Amino acid sequence: MASTTAKRAAPRKAAAKALARKRPAAKPAAAAAPVVEAAKPAKRKLVRDSFTIPKDEYAVIDALKLRAGKLGRLAKKSELLRAGLKALAAMPDAALLQALAAVPPIKTGRPKGGKGAADAAKSSASAGA
Repeated sequence: MASTTAKRAAPRKAAAKALARKRPAAKPAAAAAPVVEAAKPAKRKLVRDSFTIPKDEYAVIDALKLRAGKLGRLAKKSELLRAGLKALAAMPDAALLQALAAVPPIKTGRPKGGKGAADAAKSSASAGA
């Protein structure tokens, strides 16, 4: 039985040696890969932000997402906001001022009261206890 195991191990060793001989040939192809990677543009840094927006204006984002979907272009909320920024940036000064005048100013920050504020007060009271 021991001789049968030795006979089986010999072909495996030979196959492993053959693979080891073939592996160095793959290195020149790997050396060409960094040239392709160097052509990639640098990744843009992203910034996370939050803001306050009235519910009716927030609903416009959903309506625009649906509209884009019907046109065959699925759009994320951030894509819509970024497209809006590009459109505002391309406007002449008079048109930009007119667009800003059409948007009433709102109080910034997190809204007070409501269920969220009550939960936050409970969690801070239990943390202090």
